[in-house]
Amino acid sequence: MRLFGLILSILVLFTAMLCSVLFGVTDIAPAAVWQSFTQYNGSGDHLVIRTARVPRALIAAAAGACLAVAGAIMQVITRNPIASPSLFGVNSGASFFIVIASGWLGVTGMQSLTLAALLGAAISGFIVFLLGSVGRDGMTPVKITLAGASIAAFFHSLTQGFMLTDGKMFDQVLVWLVGSVAGRDLPMLTAVVPYMAIGLLLSLLLSRHLNVLLMGDDVAQSLGQKTAAVKWLSSAAVILLAGASVAVAGPIAFVGIIIPHLVRYAISGDYRWVIPYSAVWGGILLVTADIGSRYIAMPEEVPVGVMTAIIGVPFFVYIARKEKLIR
Repeated sequence: MRLFGLILSILVLFTAMLCSVLFGVTDIAPAAVWQSFTQYNGSGDHLVIRTARVPRALIAAAAGACLAVAGAIMQVITRNPIASPSLFGVNSGASFFIVIASGWLGVTGMQSLTLAALLGAAISGFIVFLLGSVGRDGMTPVKITLAGASIAAFFHSLTQGFMLTDGKMFDQVLVWLVGSVAGRDLPMLTAVVPYMAIGLLLSLLLSRHLNVLLMGDDVAQSLGQKTAAVKWLSSAAVILLAGASVAVAGPIAFVGIIIPHLVRYAISGDYRWVIPYSAVWGGILLVTADIGSRYIAMPEEVPVGVMTAIIGVPFFVYIARKEKLIR
């Protein structure tokens, strides 16, 4: 049943991606999509499909998958139901380092910007976990949340401050900082795909260990699990997934909160299924949110990060009010 549901979800994802290619300010006929790859003639529709619509759909699916899986993992290792790369400062740290690299250091290559994002995500994540673990009681959901919110605000303020010192830099990165998949191309995706693939593969390999970790550190250790190693490897997966996603699509928020909760509610908390379901459903959420963003202020487009915020804020308030740890 779960396998059937996963296959059905993959079909829904492909359907959403096809709709992303077909619909927008200018709708495109399905036949034109097929012909753009089999009988490419350089026409306007064919050019838009191959250079804009298809890369946009692929990037939205990839970024959504990575952010959702990163959120699912973070909620286990922090034992916090509202943990996600955006709320715990990982995205903010990656964004800050990209702004510094591109705006101040003049870095333009996507590989270099991706490495800057990964470095920023790692540093911010390390600081959050360090601050959240201070004290006799070690890491607690409240402490890690406060630490994450503080570091996210800190890096966000630094980013805004550096941008305001250079008006040109502000114009270049403002839309990207909101979170957007518009205006991206395939070379940008191919530059980050290796990091995304490693992060997703590592997440799948850790899924059994995450199930044990859900029982608590003491129980996991009594069963012979090396909890410290699992947490460090899980953190590495989160950094790869979040850093690569921020590098290509900006710091899109709330995907990592919404999807893991929906998946656990729908199929229970077995992480051997939560990880692949989160990847597929995260892709569906971001692709459909991107489609919706095209119609809010037609003919102008709203960045997809605004759409995920509209969806995610009420969901975040609901989860926060429940004050219930993940099962």
